[in-house]
This record gives sequence, structure tokens and C-alpha cells, in this order.
Amino acid sequence: MRLIPLAPAALILCISAPAAAQDWIEYTSRADFFTVNFPAQPKVQDITYTTEYRIALPGRVHSYDDGKSRFSVTVVDYANVQKIHAERVKGCTGYPDTCGNPYVAELRGAMDYAAWNFIKRDGKVTYYAYANSDRIEGRRVQLLNPDRSRTFAAIYMHENRLYVLEATVPAAAPPPALFQQSMGFLDKDGVRVRYATPYANGYPVPPREPGSGRFAGCE
Repeated sequence: MRLIPLAPAALILCISAPAAAQDWIEYTSRADFFTVNFPAQPKVQDITYTTEYRIALPGRVHSYDDGKSRFSVTVVDYANVQKIHAERVKGCTGYPDTCGNPYVAELRGAMDYAAWNFIKRDGKVTYYAYANSDRIEGRRVQLLNPDRSRTFAAIYMHENRLYVLEATVPAAAPPPALFQQSMGFLDKDGVRVRYATPYANGYPVPPREPGSGRFAGCE
């Protein structure tokens, strides 16, 4: 498992065998093409996500809450943003800057908009930086909340899907490293993806690292 340093202070869903640490499990969603460690089996909820340009996209939240700590992975499908925006501006007779299709900006800015949704919360931003998981680029945000709990977020974009990891833990709890460091992305065959060079959504896909990947199917 690749380490990510932490800054200081229905469709097919399945779960593999328990992970090494206590009761944590290695959770896999073949529907949303990811795998991550959770403290226990999460619940799954369909959502509608409002984007920066005010369109509604389908998504799902995979979450676990024990009353003290909360863990979630939100996945939003951006695959149809070009078509949705084209329908929105169809028949527009205004200026080009008001009638153009902003889907490129919507896709390019999806991670930053998700980060902004954390930054504007009622908490102090203690860290904001670049991130990557298996060389898939992203962002990291950390907050100190008014009740002294801490929120650790990681945001990625892979194959036009937005992934938002969020963990909030009590003031005295250690950072949720096992959750954040375990994030992986799956291809259509359920194989974990790791690229040879950095992957940026919307740009040419780099080759995979030789010998990488493992099947993430139901046990």
C-alpha cells in the first residue's frame, strides 16, 4: 500500500476479507469503481450532486458513522456533463459567453469546486495541497472544526468520476491514515489501476505500471 503523508495536526457492491487492523474491512464498490478501507461495512445512499455550474448529477455516498467518527466516499458521475450543458444552452440567442457550453470548465474544475465546498465550511483550514493515489492526481484539505474535531478530505477525478473521501475524527483521535491511504481505483474488470506516470482526468491516459493491479472482486 502506497503511503500518503498526512499533514500535521442496486448495483454490485461487495466487501473482501477483513483487513489486518482490528475490525477494518477492505471495501470494494464495483458499481463506483473504487476500493478503500472502512472501519465496518458502510451504508450506500443515492444522491443528486449540484455542480459548480448548477447542474444536477447522479452520485452515491458510501458512509460509516459510529457516533464519534464519520467516514464517507462520495462518487459523482460527470460523464454526461457535455450533453447536459448542450441541452441547457440549446436555442440560446445571447452572447457567446452566455450561450457557450462550459463542460470543459465543469470537468477541469470539479476537484477544485469540491475542495471549495470544504474550505467554506465553519472550520479552520489547516492544510490544502496536491494529492495522488496510484498516481491519480487530486487534492487534500484538512479542517479544524469548532468542536475541535478534525476533518480530513481527499478529492480525486478518474474517468470523469469525482471521488470525495471525507473522515471526521474526535480531537484526541489519530489521523484516519488507514482510510485515506487505502484508496484505489478499479477498471471495468475490477482490477486496481496504477499508472506509470501521473494521471490527470481529461488528458491522454498514461500507460499502467508494469505488473501492477489486482482483481478486486467479491470474495
